[in-house]
Amino acid sequence: MKILAFGASNSRESINKILAEYTAKQFENAEVELLDLNDYEMPIFSVDREKHDGIPTLALRFAEKIDASDLLIISFAEHNSTYTTAFKNIFDWISRIKDRKHFGEKPVFVLATAPGPGGGKNVVAHFEARAPFSGANIIQSFCLPKFKETFDIKKGIVDDEKNTEFQEKLSAVKNFFA
Repeated sequence: MKILAFGASNSRESINKILAEYTAKQFENAEVELLDLNDYEMPIFSVDREKHDGIPTLALRFAEKIDASDLLIISFAEHNSTYTTAFKNIFDWISRIKDRKHFGEKPVFVLATAPGPGGGKNVVAHFEARAPFSGANIIQSFCLPKFKETFDIKKGIVDDEKNTEFQEKLSAVKNFFA
């Protein structure tokens, strides 16, 4: 199985990238590719820019990465209750690629974490509402609140209740591929 994982943030110290990587490593015998959205920074999408310059090569490469995967693990950072600008711009550009659904009808394990008590639940709800129109087949979603208190780099999720929830959802994703 080939997994494409990324934190939907351009923060160099993204806690969502950490959660995406941790989750991807829970799949034994999987080939994991961890993307950094900073490697896909493009001009801000506009119809005028698309008419003049076409779709950026980086958007096409990002779509190719999606197409080559069996599972997407996306951990969303929440900015003002929705996607980060970095993710939204990539999302906008790949949506312009002719004859494709944005996420290629791929299975997706949706995650989010944040320093606060919401754990990114608003951005996850936003993506879940959009997913059916964007070719994202959400298998499970999981939000981890209070990241600095509930996650340890060496141990993973240290809150017993949240870890139990995560393990149940992780098992459901693994069973999807069984």
